Amino acid sequence: MQQIRYSKAFKLQCVREAETGTCCAHEVQHKYKIKGSATVMRWVRQLGSGQYGNIIRVEKANEVNLTTQLRSELRRVKEALADTHLALALEQAFLGAACEELNQSLESFKKKHAGGRRTRR
Repeated sequence: MQQIRYSKAFKLQCVREAETGTCCAHEVQHKYKIKGSATVMRWVRQLGSGQYGNIIRVEKANEVNLTTQLRSELRRVKEALADTHLALALEQAFLGAACEELNQSLESFKKKHAGGRRTRR
């Protein structure tokens, strides 16, 4: 596949057309038969004034509050997960120390107690 190289002037012309609003980047691509689907947008990002394609998000007050609530809930969940990992690590370390004191390997202890405690009905 042959790679096509475009001149700087051609790129600037395409960017100018996209930014002035005469046609969008997709239309510029089809107009000049540019093969890459993201090529014109890349040129606009590299060579443009930065105004094309900017999106401004307007949020209502309850949306901002919801975002804040979700972020704080995510932080609490991450902290709970970290606490759980720490408890598991401590439990594993305690089990290793107990097995060492009993002169028993951890693997043999796990084999003996694989199912946990069994109770009769």
